Amino acid sequence: MICPNCRKDIAVGSRFCYNCGAKQPETPPPGLSPETGGTKRLMRSSTDKKIAGVCAGLADYFDMDPTIIRVLWLVAVLCLGTGLLAYGILWIVLPLAPGGVIPTSAPAAQ
Repeated sequence: MICPNCRKDIAVGSRFCYNCGAKQPETPPPGLSPETGGTKRLMRSSTDKKIAGVCAGLADYFDMDPTIIRVLWLVAVLCLGTGLLAYGILWIVLPLAPGGVIPTSAPAAQ
């Protein structure tokens, strides 16, 4: 898939370009949209993860850019202190997304 803004190659189904940050046109992945009978589940990302994939999974579920979720999580850890505990709980509770499913926030293989 090519980003219409910066003309860089990105992963199929990406909602945001990870090169320029532009929102991509809506193209739901097959089998994961409510229109095709699939339900969207909250899962840890198996492809776009920095530590455990929790932030990327949350970003995919809420249709947001993973960087925004990561920054908000860092602020919660630094200011409130409970963000670290919540991250650990989500790491344990959330299932890992299957490797064959490409989440919408996954980067392209380089």
